[in-house]
Amino acid sequence: MQSTSTVDRPEAPPATSSQTWRKAFKDISDAYSQRQLWAHLGWQDIKQRYRRSVIGPLWITISMAVTVTALGLLYSQLFGMKLEDHLPYLAVGFIIWGFISNCVNEGSEVFISNEGLIKQLPAPVSIHVLRLLWRQVLFFVHNLAVYFVLLMLFPKPLSFTALLAIPAFALIAINGAWVIIVVGTISTRFRDIPPVTQSVVQLMFFMTPIVWNYDQFRAHENPAIAERARLAELNPFMHFLEIVRQPMLGSPIVWHHWLIVGVFTVVGWAVALVVLRNYRARISYWV
Repeated sequence: MQSTSTVDRPEAPPATSSQTWRKAFKDISDAYSQRQLWAHLGWQDIKQRYRRSVIGPLWITISMAVTVTALGLLYSQLFGMKLEDHLPYLAVGFIIWGFISNCVNEGSEVFISNEGLIKQLPAPVSIHVLRLLWRQVLFFVHNLAVYFVLLMLFPKPLSFTALLAIPAFALIAINGAWVIIVVGTISTRFRDIPPVTQSVVQLMFFMTPIVWNYDQFRAHENPAIAERARLAELNPFMHFLEIVRQPMLGSPIVWHHWLIVGVFTVVGWAVALVVLRNYRARISYWV
């Protein structure tokens, strides 16, 4: 009886029976139906990270509070802004950016880091996406404690529009899911992508109005500086940031940010579904 060498193993299934829209949608629906599994795994990831720590996940909040306080004291002086205005602005920006950047950076290795589970556990690949997304939601909730403390120290005139932060964050999470699917699949096939992704995210951090205030530069008395500040509108991360930050700080809602995020949501998920349809079955071969 002739045996087949592992060297002759095909890179991916030759048949295209798995490349159907029905199976792509079924992968997502099956993963969602197993929410107890990925929710438990996501929470265990956090507990494992802070195992044997006295205060456990509270280190997430403490780390964020120290970073925001230090940078807030520094940049409020550099930009000539009041601390009570810049510190909440910086804090909210950091909290939202932490969620976005982690979805991109950790999303690039979501399938690579779960190689063992993917090869041994017959489960939808979307489970690993939802597990990562849920873990980042938990990090975000922990960091919100910093926002509420600053809200008590520096009260803001909030209205009912502050509730828009809830659907805004839901939109960011929905976009985070398709980003994880697309970037994670590409990175699994091409292992040079994760370092590139991390470098791009780090660069975008400085180009996004987080430590610097977009409105301050846009209203600058120098027309040239004010005009250059508008170039920040070309940065898609800014729009995702603003739809959450504006209601959380009680700022006027600028609806074109929502429109741009909506376009990214539709286009991004269209791309993610194509990727899931064509390459979902190959992920187990690539890891």
